[in-house]
Amino acid sequence: QVQLVESGGGLVQPGGSLRLSCTPSENIGTVSFMRWYRQAPGKQREIVATVITSNGLAQYADSVKGRFIISHDNAKTTVSLQMNDLRPEDTANYICNMRSSTQYYGRGTQVTVSS
Repeated sequence: QVQLVESGGGLVQPGGSLRLSCTPSENIGTVSFMRWYRQAPGKQREIVATVITSNGLAQYADSVKGRFIISHDNAKTTVSLQMNDLRPEDTANYICNMRSSTQYYGRGTQVTVSS
C-alpha cells in the first residue's frame, strides 16, 4: 500500500524555522497538486498550503502567509514546506496530501513550537 512519508518535524523555539518534506513510498504517477494540512488537538484540520504542479501556483492560509513556503522538486515527487518565524499557534501535526489518480495522505509529522 502506498504511503506518503513525512519528515522534518520537531521541537523549535518561537521565531525558529523548520523544513518539512514528504515523498511517496512508491511511484504514484503524475501528481496534479500537493498540499499540507495541519491539525492541532481539539481543532479542525486546516489547509496550510497547496501547490499546483503544472504551473507552480501556490496558495496559503492567511495565518502562514509570508512565513511558510511550499515547493516541490523537479521530478514532482517530493513536496516541502519551509516554515519560518514559527509561533506557538503553529504547533500541530502536519499532514501531507498528494493527488494523482487518487488522493494520498501521510500520517503526519509533529511540529511543536515552545520556549
